[in-house]
Amino acid sequence: MIALQDTMATVTQQRVRGRPAHPSGPTFLTYTPNGKQLVTAGSNNVVRVYETGSDGEPTNLDDCQENNTAIAATNDFFLAGSEDGTVCMYSLDTFTYEKMLTRCTLPIRDIALSPDGQWVAVASDELEVKVVNIADTYRVLYLRGLPKPAKHLSYDPSGTYIAASCTDGIVYLYSLSTEEPEIVRKIDGLIRTLETESELSSRAVWHPDGRAFAAPTAPRDIQVVSSGDGERQRAFSGGHMGDVTALAWSPNGALLITAASDRKILLWDTKTQKVLARYDYPNVINMAWHPHENIVSFVTSDGELFIYQTFLQPDALPLLEKTLQPAPFIRDPLAETSGNSRKPLTNGVKHSADPRARRRGTPDSLDDILGPDLGGDEDDFVSDDDGAGYLGEINGFGKRSNGHLDAIDGFDRKRRATHQSFQPTIHHSFQPGSTPWRGNRKYLCLNLTGFVWTVDQDTHHTVTVEFYDREFHRDFHFTDPYFYDKACLSENGTLFSCPPANGTPAMVFYRPHETWTARADWRTQLPAGEDVTSISLSDSFIVVTTSADYVRVFTLYGTPFRVYRQKSSPSVTCASWRDYILTMGNGPVGGAGSTKLLYTIENIKRDEICQSEDIVALTEGAKVKSVFFSDNGDPCIYDSTGVLLVLQHWRTPGQARWVPVLDTKQLERLATGKKEETYWPVAVAQEKFHCIILKGEDQYPYFPKPLLSEFDFEIPCSTSAPPEDPQNPTALEGPKLEESFVRSSLLLSLLEDLVTSTNATHTQRTELSRREIEADKVLLQLLNVECREGEERGMKALEIVGLMRDRSGKMVDAAGKVAGRYGRTLLQEKIAELAERRLMGTEDEE
Repeated sequence: MIALQDTMATVTQQRVRGRPAHPSGPTFLTYTPNGKQLVTAGSNNVVRVYETGSDGEPTNLDDCQENNTAIAATNDFFLAGSEDGTVCMYSLDTFTYEKMLTRCTLPIRDIALSPDGQWVAVASDELEVKVVNIADTYRVLYLRGLPKPAKHLSYDPSGTYIAASCTDGIVYLYSLSTEEPEIVRKIDGLIRTLETESELSSRAVWHPDGRAFAAPTAPRDIQVVSSGDGERQRAFSGGHMGDVTALAWSPNGALLITAASDRKILLWDTKTQKVLARYDYPNVINMAWHPHENIVSFVTSDGELFIYQTFLQPDALPLLEKTLQPAPFIRDPLAETSGNSRKPLTNGVKHSADPRARRRGTPDSLDDILGPDLGGDEDDFVSDDDGAGYLGEINGFGKRSNGHLDAIDGFDRKRRATHQSFQPTIHHSFQPGSTPWRGNRKYLCLNLTGFVWTVDQDTHHTVTVEFYDREFHRDFHFTDPYFYDKACLSENGTLFSCPPANGTPAMVFYRPHETWTARADWRTQLPAGEDVTSISLSDSFIVVTTSADYVRVFTLYGTPFRVYRQKSSPSVTCASWRDYILTMGNGPVGGAGSTKLLYTIENIKRDEICQSEDIVALTEGAKVKSVFFSDNGDPCIYDSTGVLLVLQHWRTPGQARWVPVLDTKQLERLATGKKEETYWPVAVAQEKFHCIILKGEDQYPYFPKPLLSEFDFEIPCSTSAPPEDPQNPTALEGPKLEESFVRSSLLLSLLEDLVTSTNATHTQRTELSRREIEADKVLLQLLNVECREGEERGMKALEIVGLMRDRSGKMVDAAGKVAGRYGRTLLQEKIAELAERRLMGTEDEE
């Protein structure tokens, strides 16, 4: 603290002499990308160009427009916008006027150059933002949809997005990846409402890594916002006593400078959001970092320019010398990938301790392409850069010895080492219904009962449980000091688990919704070193799978019921329904180098294995995205190819098979190709697939709370469906009926298994009879189609009648009448013979 105070005092004493640049009023400045020149503009018609490192007089362009309101520059030219509505281009080589890029009917308020210098975005007091091509000014894009004029514009470092700070207090994020720019996100409640001519700032300034931007807020803080989801991240708070007027990131993103009406310039550490130094300069309204050197320049409303050489003191200078630093996320997505290890961010180059070191273990190394200046080694054409022994042994003359050759007996130790290092691709564990972190929020559970989500508050989490049926259950919210990362929600209660942290073991917590005792919630700790990989909750039991490949089963009120080790490992996930539990784990390695996913289903109460280590039927490269039981108790999976499958005959050992009931990629809503959407699985209930529709490239649902959608089952049958013909609207009737028959037969089979394996109710038995009749009705409709098509369909028509389940003869008699209606006499006789054989019980003998 003493050292920091000394630094601040020293900085305060070092005042830089201001240079009179323009008359009093709004003043603007910008550096060229190479940092060789600094351009300033103000309320007069003179634009000044200062040479970096020179104390001489600047070059003056005195034939510019009056009352300039914005400035931007490349290495070759600069652009100036003015109150007369024009944006003009000037050469930095000849210091002359070149052309007018565009004209607006109202004053220009801001301009922003694309990173490649080919486009300029122009904000005026009009409601549209123009994006004009520099080379061809007739090529203009328009950012539409603003309710009020935009005050500030800023390109992201990739040039894909523009952030427009609107005077209505909303930041509008536009995507330029389409022919017509569109709003992809609105960030409300971030900036304050300001008039376009106000000297205060509401500018969204992009962090150099391109994943977030910072903007001043009404409470005089600087809030960082993730551009990917619009979620608020870290904030630079408690520094200014006045409204913020300007802010700028250092070129590597490690530092932030801000100016405010409290006559202070603050230097912030991006990583810690702490103030490193304070500078006393009043009326600062714009500032800029030098692209490469320790120089900061700023201008005031008095028209003065300050060029602050050696801006950073020696103790802070190492921060500026670092490579590109990450934006200050609460939960950095880069830190949660690749085994929670963060890859260092650099300006396109991966650095190591040795600047000449080559990237190891990557076959696509850029070192040979980039050359020695960017980490390549032009002297070593062949290099043993991954330690695999390509060079073999090097003798004293710098030549390769014969150590790279195979031994006389033909056994190659190097090849053996290569084979031994093979690592199969495994299915990683996941929690069904849970989403990854986006910003500081994630869903812990999504199902038909409700939602569970958590918010990272840095020192703790806050958990919210919300129900669809608020008349039956009441929403609740609580502070979570344990950092729960998994949850299950049912009609009876909510189950949570948290990982081990700070010496505290992993823990499971269950909270019932209603009890007749004073307190019935409970928590239990797992043995040290054991982590929770997945949890599930049914009406009878709680199931926990762990990193030690244990399956731990508890009763709803905390009594340990069973513990055993899973055969397939590592464990992947689990699901449960009443007394049944389904566990998944990694099995043997397939030919493609990835493990097969195995599942086991057992009845915990009866201690019976229904299916033991059977293979989950997935296509090559597909992954399971979710696993759950339907409302009737049938296991279902949804895979990464968009197919929903149900497990048929799963109660009979060795007879189970996965049957597709819906391929979402074949939905009619996607047939035109205009919609780009995927689906987040939620549940299977009432013979429908309940899901959340994800638009565009979204992979997970996010806030605000998404709406549920439902789709009917549609089994992907192999049919010779003709193209839709307006002249023959019944052409598709046959294929649709065929799919309906396969689907009704599957649903009938699932219900038959339920009725024969359980103490079925009268309602279930009645439903079984109804479904049998429905399946035969579909066959009768299909027979009608075949008879209508012609006599040559007679063989198939008779086959359809033979598929009928009805043994009373009523449906077969109805089939004969259908054949007679179309004059199919021979077919009618054959159907009559079939009915007679069924009556006599000799059909199977035939």
